[in-house]
Amino acid sequence: MSDSAAPSGKVRYWVIVPAAGIGKRMGGDVPKQYLPLASRRVIEHTLYRLSLHPLIEEIVVVLSENDSYWDKLHLSWISKPVRTVMGGEERCHSVLNGLKSIKERAANNDWVLVHDAARPCLRPDDIESLISECQNEAGGLLGIPVKDTMKQVDETHKITATLKRDHIWHALTPQMFRYKDLVSALSNVLDRNELVTDEAMAMEQTGCQPKMVCGHADNIKITHPDDLALGEFYLEQQQRQGIAVFDDGLNDGG
Repeated sequence: MSDSAAPSGKVRYWVIVPAAGIGKRMGGDVPKQYLPLASRRVIEHTLYRLSLHPLIEEIVVVLSENDSYWDKLHLSWISKPVRTVMGGEERCHSVLNGLKSIKERAANNDWVLVHDAARPCLRPDDIESLISECQNEAGGLLGIPVKDTMKQVDETHKITATLKRDHIWHALTPQMFRYKDLVSALSNVLDRNELVTDEAMAMEQTGCQPKMVCGHADNIKITHPDDLALGEFYLEQQQRQGIAVFDDGLNDGG
């Protein structure tokens, strides 16, 4: 990896989109990121939203080795470079593969945003909030404070405790960290033969305290069949609010 930023000295912003999962909870044969949503595919909406931010240098999509859907997408509408790399067994393996794919071009101090392929309703303003609020931090992620009473249960689903919700947040994506720091954190986790469920968890194990940046609750992850209808509803709402939505007029393919 490079020890300095771009020739201009400007810190760059890269995006890694893990898209190697098969989405077992959807109960279908098609991976959730390729399911139809508002006349397009879930991942098309996701990539479109990410491409809108002017600071994004490049988007790296991490695919399953057996992916048979990616080549059917039409991405001529996107203004940013979109490259692909093969994923790994778990999310953390895939993200690290994505990071390694840009090691010859990314500087240690560059920022990397990792965003779920199945979060198509990400608001551009939330990307901006994450970037601006983490400039003087070790990194951070979008999230929302929980509103419901939170219960801790045992393996039989019996309640063992009621948690104070004052300091509990739902973790969302993107999650943003410096290139060198994130590569090191994920490598250390995998060297110990451990797994983490998100990038913040890997960074926490290094002693880092990522900053939670308040986002919007409509930044949902498409996980269950009912989420598709909810995602379409949110996209329609956002369009009425003036947020650009990827539709049939933006490219010539389906």
